[in-house]
Order: sequence, then structure tokens, then C-alpha cells
Amino acid sequence: MKIGLYPGSFDPITLGHLGVIEKGAKIFDKLYVCVLVNSSKKAMFKDTDRVKMISEALKKFKNVEVVKENCLTIEACKKYNASFILRGLRSSADFEFEFEFNNVNQALDNSIETVLVMTNIDESHISSSIVRELISYNSKDYKKLVPIEVYNFIENNK
Repeated sequence: MKIGLYPGSFDPITLGHLGVIEKGAKIFDKLYVCVLVNSSKKAMFKDTDRVKMISEALKKFKNVEVVKENCLTIEACKKYNASFILRGLRSSADFEFEFEFNNVNQALDNSIETVLVMTNIDESHISSSIVRELISYNSKDYKKLVPIEVYNFIENNK
């Protein structure tokens, strides 16, 4: 059984993330979308709310489960028996970051492989940072960048 883990802060999850998850759900028998605490970022949304938003947006995927962890990605992989880390690439700059991230993970446990997938071309400009910026200015235009379930959750919980 091929088990993958897609780690991230997902603050909030975007259509770009959703595209990566759709691809991952086709690649892996089981995919864990893992909300990780990023100590270098101040989150806009509580981790429990991020899990709720993501879970709502991913209901249609039968082989995808949302989990929350406060540990290294490699440790989360071990906990969920994931042999693969799924990551999305929007640009060549993302590749540089993911290459370094992979090297660190390989040094920690070389039995866990990283699988990189390209984001859909029409979603390559989307980032959680942009979504948070729009939200902070009370712009409703972020609706075009996130799954509708996420938009509804945010608007209903302001």
C-alpha cells in the first residue's frame, strides 16, 4: 500500500493545495494531509480551524484523511506509516526550497521519498500568503482562490 503525507501549515488551504491533493489522491492508496505547526510563522487561523476547513473541502476524497501534528515531517511520516512526502511546485523558486527540504529529510530518514507534483497552471499564482493579505483587507476576492467550503467557513466565523 502506497501511503503519502502532504505536510503544510495550510493557513488557509487554497485551490493550489487542493490541486496537489487531487493529484496525490490518484498517486497514493492513502494520503494524509498533515497540518503542521510552523514555528517560524504566525498563523492567521487556529490549527483546529484549519483542520475543520480542510476536512470540509476534502470530503469527496475517500482515500484522504486530515491530521494535525506538532513534530517534524519525518516523524509524522513514521507515525502514519507514510513512505512518501507529497509536495507541490508552483515555480522554480519552490523547487530550490523543496530540494533543500528533501536533502534534510533524506539525512534524517532516507527510506522516505519526496514526490513533487506541479500545481495546475491556473493555480500557480495562488499562495496562502496572498489569501491572508486579501482577508486582512476585508476583500472578498479571496473567494476565487480557496475552496468554497473554506470561504464559507471563514465568512461564517468572522
